[in-house]
Amino acid sequence: MSILDDLAATIAARATADPDSSWTARLLAKGPEKCAEKFGEEAIEAVIEAVRGDRDKLTREAADVLFHLLVMLQARDVALSDVLDELARRQGVSGIAEKAARGQ
Repeated sequence: MSILDDLAATIAARATADPDSSWTARLLAKGPEKCAEKFGEEAIEAVIEAVRGDRDKLTREAADVLFHLLVMLQARDVALSDVLDELARRQGVSGIAEKAARGQ
């Protein structure tokens, strides 16, 4: 089991926790749209740090992005394993060919 698997399990467990005692529960209680908004904010912060070239800040922001991605997935009942299965399906396939197969 990876750290992402462990984190996804923790997020799932906190989904039913008291929002007054858990940041994750509080965010999930606000609904999937708020979770998606928070993920977007964190992604933008990561992009800013990537452009600035601050490796340490980018590392911290990337961790925030992964955490909030998992929260967003939980909010929409999408399992991390489903995302990993999709990545595995794409493994070894050219990005150009994969996009073409999706009609994009």
